[in-house]
Amino acid sequence: MKYIMTAALAAATLSACSAGDQEIALTSFFSEAGSQLDTGNFGEATMNNRLVQTGAQDYTINLARRFASEVNSTVNFEFNSTVLDADARTTLMKQADWIRQFPEVRFKVYGHTDLVGSQVYNRTLGLRRAQAVVAFLSTQGISRSRLEAVSSFGETQPLVVTEGRERRNRRTVTEVTGFVENDPMLLNGKYAAVIFREYVESAKPATNFNAGGIAAE
Repeated sequence: MKYIMTAALAAATLSACSAGDQEIALTSFFSEAGSQLDTGNFGEATMNNRLVQTGAQDYTINLARRFASEVNSTVNFEFNSTVLDADARTTLMKQADWIRQFPEVRFKVYGHTDLVGSQVYNRTLGLRRAQAVVAFLSTQGISRSRLEAVSSFGETQPLVVTEGRERRNRRTVTEVTGFVENDPMLLNGKYAAVIFREYVESAKPATNFNAGGIAAE
């Protein structure tokens, strides 16, 4: 009976939404907790207004989405461990390759744990995991000043809600948090060159032509 009432409630809620809202609601309903990108719609009103008006919010969100779509932003850990295994190091090297393309951009590393152990201990463990990632990225030529902060959510944001050991919950997540300068407008209108730097660099015209105007091999 409880399942029927829950299903009926969900159907009634969806019927009151637009088609786009229904798609988002269904996607969220069947996704793991925390899998949706925070688009920054909540928070201190004055700050959000300023970010929208200067374009900083859109730039940061777009870069965050691009980073998450082009590289794996998450690395996982063994139980009660901060050791970066071979898979984690491979992922972080790919993160570093991406980060090096954008020296104007800052990043934050968030640490997480599973639900085994006390909340106080897990918050410390999550912080140590995030610090391990920051330390590794710094060995790949990334300045620590661009890794704006190291934060820990401990056990408060599990991907899989279970009291037992769960590897997917034992993770760090690297995210774009903003620009090195306080205001992206200080980039003097060169945002497009920053975002598409690799495309601009690869779009060099051919210069080796023979007398007939045909490119030489």
